[in-house]
Amino acid sequence: MTDTRDGAAREEGFLEVEGRRLEYLRIAAAREDAPTLVFLHEGLGSVSLWRDFPARVAEATGCGAFVYSRAGYGRSDPEPGPWGADFMHRHARDVLPRVLEAASIPDAVLVGHSDGASIALVHAAADPSRVRSLVLLAPHVVVEDVTVASIAALAAECRASPDLPARFARHHGANTDALLAAWTGVWLSPEFRAWNLEPHLPRIDLPILVIQGETDEYGTLRQVESIEHGTAGRVETLLLGGVGHSPHRDAPDEVLAAMVEFIG
Repeated sequence: MTDTRDGAAREEGFLEVEGRRLEYLRIAAAREDAPTLVFLHEGLGSVSLWRDFPARVAEATGCGAFVYSRAGYGRSDPEPGPWGADFMHRHARDVLPRVLEAASIPDAVLVGHSDGASIALVHAAADPSRVRSLVLLAPHVVVEDVTVASIAALAAECRASPDLPARFARHHGANTDALLAAWTGVWLSPEFRAWNLEPHLPRIDLPILVIQGETDEYGTLRQVESIEHGTAGRVETLLLGGVGHSPHRDAPDEVLAAMVEFIG
């Protein structure tokens, strides 16, 4: 389905990748030579949870935008659990290249939030041929105690009250229960404590913008410092006081301005 009411053409639909249908939203570029901003959502995110942010960045930069929900999320096909500790690595190495190919995206800026930022890092280390640069919002590089504690609290709240799962269901529909169980289950598993992306970082030689909230309940500045010291390319950092785990929702204007400058 194509919609041009807001000026730039918007297309919504499904891609089939590895036998699963993945929902997507595409916003046409205003400039022919512009890269496509590929938005990789957080651990419990989806196309709809990005809200209007991809459209705002596309309009401000002249770039196209491509937003999709991974299998098991949003309106995409299910991803049966339990998930292995390598679930982000598998998506980065096996699925994302096929998504870029199926969507005909040869020149991408990967915009990843949380788990999506981790997927962007793994992909850039393994196969950067279609990637121009990375924008990382609240990335995970190592598993910290604060991350595990916050996810454990989220899981307990989901068990104690139907209100939180009901809010997630507005974005994930029939995927909600399986997604909550699989995602919290893998992050809280003992084997996941050894998960670490630092060995991958020296292979990344791309410009990177890292945006981190200083009151992020799911990670500390340790994540940012690992990227600054571990990657081979240029790294720009924006630290936002009073901002939590979703900088683009807590401080959208500041994040948008930083992305426009970086991408431009």
